Amino acid sequence: MNISWHSDYDYMKVFRRMNPPRVVIDNEANQNATVVKVDGAQKYRMLLELLQALTDLNLIIKKAYISSDGEWFMDVFNVTGRDGKKLRDSITINVIGDYIRKSLGADSWFHHPTWLRYMDAALSTDCTSIELTGTDRPGLLSEVSAVLTDLKCNIVNAEVWTHNTRAAAVIHVTDESAGSAITDPERISKIKELLYTVLMASDKVHGAKVAVSGEITHIKRRLHQMMSADQAYERSDKDLSDVNVRPSVTVINCYDKDYSVVTVRCKDRPKLLFDIVCTLTDMKYIVFHGNVDAESPEVYQELYIRHADGSPVNSEAERQQVIQFIEAAIERRVSEGLKLELCTSDRLGLLADVTRIFRENSLTITRAEISTRAGQAIETFSVCDATGNTVDAKTIDFICQLIGHTNLRVKHYSKYPTPSLPQDPPVTAYHETRALPEVHPRPFIRTISWNSVVNCVYSPPSL
Repeated sequence: MNISWHSDYDYMKVFRRMNPPRVVIDNEANQNATVVKVDGAQKYRMLLELLQALTDLNLIIKKAYISSDGEWFMDVFNVTGRDGKKLRDSITINVIGDYIRKSLGADSWFHHPTWLRYMDAALSTDCTSIELTGTDRPGLLSEVSAVLTDLKCNIVNAEVWTHNTRAAAVIHVTDESAGSAITDPERISKIKELLYTVLMASDKVHGAKVAVSGEITHIKRRLHQMMSADQAYERSDKDLSDVNVRPSVTVINCYDKDYSVVTVRCKDRPKLLFDIVCTLTDMKYIVFHGNVDAESPEVYQELYIRHADGSPVNSEAERQQVIQFIEAAIERRVSEGLKLELCTSDRLGLLADVTRIFRENSLTITRAEISTRAGQAIETFSVCDATGNTVDAKTIDFICQLIGHTNLRVKHYSKYPTPSLPQDPPVTAYHETRALPEVHPRPFIRTISWNSVVNCVYSPPSL
């Protein structure tokens, strides 16, 4: 008897409601970190949703144990706050627990493993989402924001990534007068036309893409998807020659367990595990087991994966593609250069004015994150000079004088930035404001007690 997908979907929803994830936050088991324990009925992309919640809360993962067998999963994370210390405030701990439960609850977005949607989206009437992909160049964000200002589009949230000469941006805008989403088809068409013209000014070969919709996505997840689709994982000749700066990523097959094992060694940074799992998920791989140790400056990750159809990586070409995608996911979130943060009252054209000042003083923006809350704008930029080198101190001082020292401050200069948290954890309904060499690695652990996971010292196997 054939059972329809809808019947399976309804059954699994009922199963999930009857077996909601259990979230326990233990602040006594480890001296240096707060332990977040989550277990329950498994569903496709559960690990990604959990990591997405931890990322939204800006928690730093120091250790992780991941395990799922059949219909059940058990994940343990040792986390700290932005200061690198365990969480002490009981109210904050309760908010974190509630937010994770809500994110993983039965009413969260549900996906059957045989029906892979391209992105998470919820219809929104509050703002309009604009997605841009094109060749990076100095002043690009300044030109884009100037066009949106001229079109009376107020930027509510935005994030811009650059990698391997390519740029991708997700921008949420509202109508300046109405304060709501832009729905007029003619106006949307005009926005697309003008932004496409800006992107194509420096993109005659690779092309550019502009999309405008009323669907609000998880920005960081969507940026990974956009840059992967744009093939921004391909390396330049300069990158290929400089192997010392590249992360170490290997993919081998564990034939006795029918898994492929991904190991990653690189400098640690915030949100690293999320970026890797997000990329694997978008490539339609499922992480069944894993160990993560990020207590030293260099992180070690060991992830046991299979394709969504149950098969491991089964060709050399596929293995190389997985390595390329993971390397790109690691690198594209690294903020190279000087980091500047602007905090001031929000207004129409603010981003256009600030980025114009950067452009006129030969600053190149490599990453940007813009958010607004209660009439205040928080804009963070990673910048370098036109040649990709460190910005001169006199230039920065001059820019601070133009914008105001009380509004613009220098955060740090580092290729691997320190974590930065918003003032409040997100509590909204959606996440944004929420042929291979045969090697036999050490077998994974199928059963383990909570205390042994929390207190173990993990040492990576020799490969």
